[in-house]
Amino acid sequence: MAPLKVLLVDDEEDLLYTLAERLALRGYEVDAVTDGADAVSHAQTQPYDVAVVDVKMPGMSGIEVLAALKKQKPDLPVILLTGHGSEEYGHEGTMQGAFAYLIKPTDLAELIESMKKAVEAAER
Repeated sequence: MAPLKVLLVDDEEDLLYTLAERLALRGYEVDAVTDGADAVSHAQTQPYDVAVVDVKMPGMSGIEVLAALKKQKPDLPVILLTGHGSEEYGHEGTMQGAFAYLIKPTDLAELIESMKKAVEAAER
């Protein structure tokens, strides 16, 4: 099986690049972007297996990114990341089509498991 191609979106650069590196070390192909508009632009030109999107970002929120991604690629599974105390945004996202939401800082094994389940569900 080919490695999963992941679109990772978070405005917290340290977290973003650390997570991208940790995923890459485990064989995932990762494009890491720091804002929603870049995420939507990348998704227009690149095939992704899954997108992992922070909910609270300046400019385009993660919920807005979710809506834009679902509009252009309805089958792309999206996992939202939300800070502790902001679970209502994650729940709202799942109501709008996100596969799941995880609380930051998320456990890498939990994120990987969620990504695999999202891709499996999208393939059905």
